[in-house]
Amino acid sequence: MNQMNQQYPGRPGQQLPTPAGMYAPPPPKKKSAGAKVGIGCGGAFGALVLIGVIAAAMSGSDAEPQAGKPGKAATAPAKGQAQGDAKPAEAEPEEKPEAARKSPADQFKAFVAKNGSANEKAAIGHVTKVQGADEQNDILDSVDIYTDFTGGMVGPHQSEGKLIASVFADWKQSKNGLVTIYDAKGEILSNGNF
Repeated sequence: MNQMNQQYPGRPGQQLPTPAGMYAPPPPKKKSAGAKVGIGCGGAFGALVLIGVIAAAMSGSDAEPQAGKPGKAATAPAKGQAQGDAKPAEAEPEEKPEAARKSPADQFKAFVAKNGSANEKAAIGHVTKVQGADEQNDILDSVDIYTDFTGGMVGPHQSEGKLIASVFADWKQSKNGLVTIYDAKGEILSNGNF
């Protein structure tokens, strides 16, 4: 035994060679750079999720009126009105704005009636429904316009369909919008970007 130590003096951090016929376990593996990056990214993602949850909780508390500011119900009556004559602040207006009462099809027809040419006005007279014009997010806006035309893309009213798509692009703008015009049977008459 002493002879073995003399032959192979031990150095700190160096593993002694194993005698023949003995099994030596492999040295422990170090973490690769990919594993380190993966763990780091996972921790960063977790931190972002935590920040998002905290921000959502903080913004939810902003909806309540603050103690120093009066709410809608605590408004004072106008000058010249007695305390009993004050109207409650929560009362809804009796008449809605004109644009809110009209359907998107009626709003579209009103725009063309005001700004369109004679051919555009004639084509818009065949529009029966406009769907999806209210909600736009500039990411992927899709609007469907239904008409009482027949024949689809190869029918006699394809040019009116293109005209309707063009007029719609004058009415609404989007960074990434697609308007599709359908005939009475639900077949595509035309489409275009807006």
